[in-house]
Amino acid sequence: MSQMNFMAEDNILKKLSKMGDPLERLNKFIDWSVFAAVINGVFKADYSKGGRPPYDRLMMWKLLILQRLYNIADFQAEFQISDRLSFRRFLGLSMSDAVPDEKTIWLFREALTNAGVIEGLFGLFYQELEKRGIIAHEGSINDASFVETPKRRKGRGDNDHSNRQIDIDAKWTKKGDVSYFGYKNHAKVDAKSKIITDYAVTGANVHDSQKYAEFYSEYEDDTAYADSAYVGQELPENIKQEVCERAYRNKPLTDAQKAENRRKSKVRARIEHVFGFVEGHMHGSTFRGKGMKRAEFNVGLTNLIYNMERYVFFRRTGRCAG
Repeated sequence: MSQMNFMAEDNILKKLSKMGDPLERLNKFIDWSVFAAVINGVFKADYSKGGRPPYDRLMMWKLLILQRLYNIADFQAEFQISDRLSFRRFLGLSMSDAVPDEKTIWLFREALTNAGVIEGLFGLFYQELEKRGIIAHEGSINDASFVETPKRRKGRGDNDHSNRQIDIDAKWTKKGDVSYFGYKNHAKVDAKSKIITDYAVTGANVHDSQKYAEFYSEYEDDTAYADSAYVGQELPENIKQEVCERAYRNKPLTDAQKAENRRKSKVRARIEHVFGFVEGHMHGSTFRGKGMKRAEFNVGLTNLIYNMERYVFFRRTGRCAG
């Protein structure tokens, strides 16, 4: 019976590969060892004198990536990984291997979050993309998207349990007639490759343009594309600003200005494809946690995974070296 089960498992995995398992493609093209030194450096525990050994750190890192990619909560992760062969194969777990439980996953993520390493991990992969010649450096695009958190109302009493669940770092804002509560993912994207090259996380009430200048350096950039929300912001003199112009009351845009906006928008609109993937494929416009530190980790991980998926696309289609 065990031999038959092994054969059935092997046949299922072969079929998944034939159908195009996206997780198998990630394993094929991503060099996970790039992240090992930073992740292992967070954990200092010595198990050489006894005690329960930890799960493999890179496996746990890949588990967080799996969760964010498929928007799986901690309490569901153990079941989903136990149930799905493609998840086990991605993590390098056999059918007899134990799967980390909810608490173990939460503690691992908290350790990385509190260590503040997500920007460094994002930067490590960015360096890999640079080595591969993926980043074109032929102009960058800026925009921001909301990352909403659960809307919790303040209770009546000072010691009310619900008050301890309120995220004091998340902020309210309004865009048009729609109210948002949470955070904002400010992103800078390479215009040609659509790779996220830099990002910042703020409360939802911070205007899109407030992080604009921080993204640009006179030594690395030449052109900046953005919508009319960025009008009037200053950048180093050598950087050409291709910012869409805005109409004002009693001062509509001229035909020439409209034509210029259409030209600029053909490039600027490419960042919408980035946010479209993040929000549609990864459900990256929502965040279950609480607090700025956790929001920064969540957004950083989301942006990193987007870049991984984009990189896999380039490798599969032969559009980069190596």
